[in-house]
Amino acid sequence: MSIVKINVLTVPAEQREVLEQRFASRAGAVEGSDGFEWFELLRPVEGTDQYLVYTRWRSEEDFQNWMNGSMKAAHGGGAEASGGERPKPAASGSTLWSFEVVQQASPK
Repeated sequence: MSIVKINVLTVPAEQREVLEQRFASRAGAVEGSDGFEWFELLRPVEGTDQYLVYTRWRSEEDFQNWMNGSMKAAHGGGAEASGGERPKPAASGSTLWSFEVVQQASPK
């Protein structure tokens, strides 16, 4: 079965639009990764300032390969490598949750 990674991002109200625009501009960045199965960015509706970034992977190994490969390159090199300045993070905190899928269902 698949594994699920949920990145819990604490995002102040004034940074919500920035965060959503950054995710929109990266559309397609993870979809071609080996073992990638699903992505969702979940906006809080009420009672919290935490966004959930949901990804599902074929295996932990596939997730780690992505983390140590294209994700690291996208978040680590960027503007600094070209002499520019990296934009300020939109989130003020981040926690990664990990789960194994033990049951699943889809519409009939």
